[in-house]
Amino acid sequence: MTSSAPTLRLITARSFERAVMLRLPFRFGVATLTEARQLFVEAEVEFAGGARATGYAAELMVPKWFDKNPALDNADNEAQLRQSLELAIAAMSTAGSGAAFALHARVEAAHHKAAAAEGLGGLIASFGLALIDRAMLDALCRHHGLPVAEAMRRNIAGIDATTAPDLAGFDIRGFLSRLSPAPVIRARHTVGFADALTAADAANRPRVGDGLPECLEDELAAYGLTRFKLKLSGQPDADTAHLKSIAGVLDRLPDYRATLDGNEQYEDEAALLDLLDRIDAEPALAALKSRLLFIEQPINRARALSASVRKAGARVALEIDESDGDIGAFPAAKAAGYTGISSKSCKGFYRALLNAMRAAKWNAEEKTDRYFLSAEDLTTQAGIAVQQDLALAALIGAGHVERNGHHYVDGMAGANARENAAFLAAHGDLYRPTDGRARLVITGGNIALGSLLAAPGLGVDGKAARAVFAALKDEDTTTTKIIGTKIIGEKVP
Repeated sequence: MTSSAPTLRLITARSFERAVMLRLPFRFGVATLTEARQLFVEAEVEFAGGARATGYAAELMVPKWFDKNPALDNADNEAQLRQSLELAIAAMSTAGSGAAFALHARVEAAHHKAAAAEGLGGLIASFGLALIDRAMLDALCRHHGLPVAEAMRRNIAGIDATTAPDLAGFDIRGFLSRLSPAPVIRARHTVGFADALTAADAANRPRVGDGLPECLEDELAAYGLTRFKLKLSGQPDADTAHLKSIAGVLDRLPDYRATLDGNEQYEDEAALLDLLDRIDAEPALAALKSRLLFIEQPINRARALSASVRKAGARVALEIDESDGDIGAFPAAKAAGYTGISSKSCKGFYRALLNAMRAAKWNAEEKTDRYFLSAEDLTTQAGIAVQQDLALAALIGAGHVERNGHHYVDGMAGANARENAAFLAAHGDLYRPTDGRARLVITGGNIALGSLLAAPGLGVDGKAARAVFAALKDEDTTTTKIIGTKIIGEKVP
């Protein structure tokens, strides 16, 4: 830990929720999402000397991703995520004082153990800790008046190798000091397995009629997209046919790049090799194959890291996503033949930075560029959630980020006029008003990051963040709150 990292402790934390209705159904893996709830966290911290600051975080509670057990319904999945947050707040409230990362390191293993004792998997455990970590880091940055990139360059969080001992000896301070996020990032547009691809497809379905694109063809025209994430079903024959249909649209572009997302649907490496063989044999997929960057989490998390995928990995880069349940996942994946790992703010801000360091370390040791992080989405909604995730993607140097909320989520749905106005005023490069709602702007395939990278805190203007929480308090949607070390749970109506 750097000696300049300030000491702080958690004083209070509260969480709130809102229902979010999607404008279009989003199919990923075995699930089709039409609605969800968004969880918001407000944390107050106290520094040595008595000064206090407040920070914020938000994340969509996407059902059937953190836990895909078919016996659980959406309400069960949401209850799991609430419980994870309560456990994380409880752990952090008794962690005492220390640098922000030191507090994270102090509770991480115990939090995962406590979550496991309640039957909560690693991704669920990560969700709760990620939210309170981000809210506290946001407060730290705001207290010092620093945008997150400058805060990380100075390492005011005190990030070290405590939770990742394989990074012992790596120049963490030097790595952080060189972080230089670009002012724009390319949007990698998600094509769900049930999405309309052409205007003719869309015409045969119920129309949203909001003037926004409702099929892939219209998305290309509206946003100038050149990066794509294509969802798979786990059936090699059906996936090959589906990819042919998508390629029929994408191949009209002069250039593009794509990734495939298996969402854990492939049984094993043999099934994945079957898909790769079919792609190789299909002339209509020659262009798509030449532009394929990697395949994300093709195999179920229960088996993904227990058997080698080196045969498939020799043909196309493979990365894990759902298998990233704890800080030890990337080294385990590397041993199995994966070379990449996803960054998602719902899994942890610090974990993503440490994994970026691992990739840099391994690439330097092997004199290669094989190891990588990609920036992926969890259907983040316009506002705090999407901005914190964009800030993280920019910090790790991602040239593109999967963004699907702009297509599936209905802008800042659920937010009042004052909230929408606050985000439009503070982040006018990031949003445009449509029907009174702030919606993400993608121009020439790019998302502008200037205002969020300049804002003190973790990517969100303070006035805009406070407008959100003022509205949430008026709505009385508190789900958990902490005063000192006591947690009080409240039912959500």
